Amino acid sequence: MARYIGPKNKRSIKFGIKNKRYPTGKPKIINFNKSNYSIQLLEKQKIKYIYGILEKQFRKIFEKAYKKKGITGEILLQLCESRLDNVVYRLNFANTRPGARQLVTHRHIFVNGKIVNIPSFTLKPGDRISVKEKLKDETIKQISKKKPKSWLKLELKLNQITGIFKYIPMRDQLTEKIKERLVVELYSK
Repeated sequence: MARYIGPKNKRSIKFGIKNKRYPTGKPKIINFNKSNYSIQLLEKQKIKYIYGILEKQFRKIFEKAYKKKGITGEILLQLCESRLDNVVYRLNFANTRPGARQLVTHRHIFVNGKIVNIPSFTLKPGDRISVKEKLKDETIKQISKKKPKSWLKLELKLNQITGIFKYIPMRDQLTEKIKERLVVELYSK
């Protein structure tokens, strides 16, 4: 596949994303004027890197967001957040988004009781996400590390771990420092 497999730390420094595993110093500041296009392109690449989306997929998500009523940039981020691989990551079933993507592609995730192995599967409010039996012990260890986001609900019953996608998050609930307006401007040229 065409996923980025190079050094993650270099990428996170380039986009200004703090990487908890590899703390870095301040990135070198290069004093030259960047064009509007380069700033917009960098912001688009940052979103693609954060969510692990390829160019063609990202373009389709943008077109879907553009057709919907409302603020295009906000809808774009909402569509990215409601992808199955991202929700699995947000529910703390996996440490990283690539790890969550792998859980989905290896058929370890159920959505409403059915196996779904498509990471780009878009969830709807009320969908229930669960993990296969053999991974429940590992998942319980992961879940205890941090609390899921407010638009997700986690139910721990006797032998069942279920996450519920309560609602589509609003822009102010998303913690990533993304300027989605720049991406909309880039694609509207």
